[in-house]
Amino acid sequence: MATLSIREKLYDFIRIADDKKVKAIYKLLEEDIVQTNEWWKNTGFTKELDNRLEAMDSGTDKGVSINELENSVDLLRKKRNGR
Repeated sequence: MATLSIREKLYDFIRIADDKKVKAIYKLLEEDIVQTNEWWKNTGFTKELDNRLEAMDSGTDKGVSINELENSVDLLRKKRNGR
C-alpha cells in the first residue's frame, strides 16, 4: 500500500476513533511527536533554516512570490485530484 493511502486511512481512523484508541496511538508515537514539535532543538534543521535565510538576505536565492507559490499549490492539487 502506498504511503499516501496509509496516511489517508490513518487520518480517517483518528478522526472517528474513540478517546481510548486516540490516547493509545499517541502514547505509542509520543516520543516522535514531541521531537517533531521541538524543531528548534534540531541543530541540523535550524542550521539549514539559517543558511536559507542568509541566502535570501544576500540575494543569492530570490525565493518565490506568493503568486508563484499559490500557482504551484494549485497545480499540485489539480494533479492530485485529477482536475
